[in-house]
Amino acid sequence: MSSSSSESGRGIVTTTFAVGAFFVAMLALVLVNTNGTPKARVDATSARAGLPETAEVSLAEFTITPAKVTADAGPLFLKVTNNGTMTHNLSVPDLSKKSIDLNPGASASLDLGDVKEGTYKILCEIAGHADSGMTGTLVIGGGTASSGGTSSGSATTMMPGMDHSASGTMDSAAMEKAMTSGVTTFLDYAKKYAAGDIKVGNAPLAPTVEADGTKVFRLTAAITDWEVSPGKIVKAWTYNGTVPGPKLSVDPGDKVKIILKNDLPIATDIHLHGLDVPFEEDGVAPITQDYIEPGATYTYSFTADPHPKLGMYHAHMHGQVAIVNGLFAIFEIGHVALPTGRTINDEAIPADLDPATIKVVPMVLNDAGVIGLSLNGKAFPETEPIIAKKGDWLRLDFFNEGLQGHPMHLHRQGQIVIAKDGYPLAEPYRVDTLWVSPGERYSVLVHAEDIGTWAFHCHIVSHAENDDGLYGMVTAMIVQ
Repeated sequence: MSSSSSESGRGIVTTTFAVGAFFVAMLALVLVNTNGTPKARVDATSARAGLPETAEVSLAEFTITPAKVTADAGPLFLKVTNNGTMTHNLSVPDLSKKSIDLNPGASASLDLGDVKEGTYKILCEIAGHADSGMTGTLVIGGGTASSGGTSSGSATTMMPGMDHSASGTMDSAAMEKAMTSGVTTFLDYAKKYAAGDIKVGNAPLAPTVEADGTKVFRLTAAITDWEVSPGKIVKAWTYNGTVPGPKLSVDPGDKVKIILKNDLPIATDIHLHGLDVPFEEDGVAPITQDYIEPGATYTYSFTADPHPKLGMYHAHMHGQVAIVNGLFAIFEIGHVALPTGRTINDEAIPADLDPATIKVVPMVLNDAGVIGLSLNGKAFPETEPIIAKKGDWLRLDFFNEGLQGHPMHLHRQGQIVIAKDGYPLAEPYRVDTLWVSPGERYSVLVHAEDIGTWAFHCHIVSHAENDDGLYGMVTAMIVQ
């Protein structure tokens, strides 16, 4: 760079720094309450000086802080910071304004434009987060609650007309009616599942077999209407039209081909999560392969692991959208070994249990996107129950395709943890609640010991109950 260019550059830097310092100084004029706590707004002199007000809002699991944001009428920005451990956003539905999805630690400015006096609801639009407590209000000027209500910022939603304060009264009859209605609907859907009337995911996909024994699976990725819960039909991202996609099963050492046709509006790929495949088959565009553009078809070829494994397959290209919206499924190699003939925490495992014939129940967990809090792509009361007869042994496989961990709790019937990612554990152990982190797979044995309808749910209680009763990540094990 020439001397004149250097001087010019330094001048620009100096000017830019001065202007930036001015804006920083203006934004630092935060009002303070009488108790010394900063309020979530900037002094109105900013607006009077021709600058919009800026209010600061913090997001976390599962609160919006402050729950009540106040500002004067006029131009307004919200500085939104994600102080949580998972992705959040902030929406003002009445103004048709929404921030970008913020990763943990990230911040963004949300321009609300010229806001008129009134009260507006604010919330996180990540599925399940508003139901878990991420709602609040934006009060402009002297506005009173005219749209959206209020929030305490706690991890519970507010039932209309109900006083949730510690000293208030709750409408017990209304709560019981809502709870009973959900359970009744769940049992009605159990009959529909038994009759085969519900479209489900995880259906085994039969391969075609080439002359050399290669098993060939054909998949189509597309956006499809999918019913998550009664009446809630979403635009899901699917493999072969279901959530989860079809289950792919092969034997150890099999030659495998997966042929994917991309009918999505964006490029995609398939990552074989937890499986040992060559670098060029790992499915991470543009690192290991080219993007699979809309309308294109791509073939993955590999030899399956020489020992049993439980994996998943899902998109890696913009997975924060594609996966949580439904583009996930199970890949199984062989059969998980069973600790037959052993006694685990006083539970004797029968010596004649057959890994190839034992009833296997997959449970794919999700908590975000259009699918939201769900088990196998469905939310209570449309979740499928687990049916068993007294004395039966079942193998349950957990797969977490969501954004956070889930403690899965089965009432009364114990879970004997026998494998991690398909690898047998040297020391199986019994639990009633099993933590499954994102990306993890666990296999558990369950002995149907007692007749009854036993609740099975995520024990982050806001993932399983709200003021309308049970919802989200809840099903039941029905022992007959």
